Amino acid sequence: MAGFEVVELASDKDGNVDLEALHEVAGPDLAGVMITLPSTLGLFDTNIVEVCRVVHEAGGLVYGDGANMNALLGRVKLGDLGFDVAHLNLHKTFSTPHGGGGPGAGPVCATSQLAPYLAAPIVTENGGSYELSTPEKSIGKLSSFHGNFGVLVRAYTYIRTLGGAGIKSISGNAVLNANYMMNALRGVYHLPYDRTCMHEAVFSADLQKERGASGLEIAKRLLDYGFHAPTMYFPVIVHEALMIEPTESETKETIDLFIQALIDIDREVTENTELVNNAPHTTPVARLDEAKAARQPDLRWQPNAAD
Repeated sequence: MAGFEVVELASDKDGNVDLEALHEVAGPDLAGVMITLPSTLGLFDTNIVEVCRVVHEAGGLVYGDGANMNALLGRVKLGDLGFDVAHLNLHKTFSTPHGGGGPGAGPVCATSQLAPYLAAPIVTENGGSYELSTPEKSIGKLSSFHGNFGVLVRAYTYIRTLGGAGIKSISGNAVLNANYMMNALRGVYHLPYDRTCMHEAVFSADLQKERGASGLEIAKRLLDYGFHAPTMYFPVIVHEALMIEPTESETKETIDLFIQALIDIDREVTENTELVNNAPHTTPVARLDEAKAARQPDLRWQPNAAD
């Protein structure tokens, strides 16, 4: 990438960045480290301050993937932890459209050290008025005309509407909901990293697979209970992974129904495995060819070739 070699750092037994692995690559050739906090395992890396210190000591920079900021809003500043630059996924935390409902946007936040390199234009204040300016060492524009300005306004409106207390309640409720769900399902589904989670919890369906139903089958069966399937088989370091994020907006009643559905499906795996493995049974269509859908998407109606 950009002439650099990309090295993947391993996780330790607690799901944190392995400090020994980091020290092995922390030398004069280290340009930087990219970290998602909380991690894709839904865990806050308790080594994060030390990670940033080691990288900075080697002369590198720390880039933050802000994909999981929903767990940290109003609680901590990435800069205080040692991050030098980070992007925010507005669709994941700040209520903006996602995918086909876009356009997407990922604002970049940087320390004063890196601010001169930000893309242009940026808004600056000059004598009580505002103007567009180009940072001293900017790489220039990345998009033309209005770009995705509108979606930035939507995120800003969301923040102003909620206010400081509202923003803080988002992270508090998101973490509370995820831990409530995780503790209710502990012992039913395997927890590869059994510790307090943040906004999401990652389970393994290994216990169910031993009885004949994989994580995919469980996710399909959830559709019959009226719930959208969670993210499956990701992160890849967890076998039969089911990554579940209740978010801050779900009520306790809904979460209880979801928990009970997963408990019932676990019982079905033992009592009637085929019921689970042939799910869903109540949807208009059942098992689609997902690989073909990804490689050959059919995005519009077309007259039947046979007609």
